[in-house]
Amino acid sequence: MSLQSAPRGRHLLIVDDDDRIRDLLKEYLSRAGFRVTAAAGGAPARSLLATLDFDLAVFDVMMPGEDGFSLTRWLRDQRGAAGRTPVLMLTARGDASDRIEGLKLGADDYLGKPFEPEELLLRIEAILRRAQDRPQPGGVLSLGRCAFDAERGELTCEGEPVRLTEAEVALLRQLARTPHEPVDRLELARGSVDPSGRAVDVQVTRLRRKIEDDPKAPRYLQTVRGIGYRLSPD
Repeated sequence: MSLQSAPRGRHLLIVDDDDRIRDLLKEYLSRAGFRVTAAAGGAPARSLLATLDFDLAVFDVMMPGEDGFSLTRWLRDQRGAAGRTPVLMLTARGDASDRIEGLKLGADDYLGKPFEPEELLLRIEAILRRAQDRPQPGGVLSLGRCAFDAERGELTCEGEPVRLTEAEVALLRQLARTPHEPVDRLELARGSVDPSGRAVDVQVTRLRRKIEDDPKAPRYLQTVRGIGYRLSPD
């Protein structure tokens, strides 16, 4: 099996409690040209993610203590570049509900065990290509006459600051993590005062009045039927 050469400097984090799988993945991906760091569980992975920059993280779902779902949720709650680290999830469970849960939490892809190492490599490379092409939400997103600075949590329209509630800032930041991609309505409501999603609908309506030229025909804060909402900057 031939290995393709990875771009120089790409740093991967592998998190798996199985020593054999972790070592095999580290060896294989290192041979493919990546710089690879490995962790045996959630606690050491958090420490690494808090101190080092990674281009992509591979999380096993079924781990003792903190599982891959919880680790992904924690990562997506981090501010700055760390919270935008792409995630590929590995699992021995093939249930569609598990895959959907991982994607809702912000995972970029999902691969069931057992798998061919070459397929893992191809999926990693595909995620990295998408991440490279994706607008970086850490900067200022252009929304027509308005602009949203995700790091500062500030919205301006025609150069003038627009007042946002804390809930509206949090909602825009969640959507800005994956611009042009739908985010599940209930995921947006996670941790809010109304987990049913009704509060999110109210916030979206208010934000559209502040951002959109025509709130009834939104261009930037769009509804995705059956899923939730997406932010579509210029």
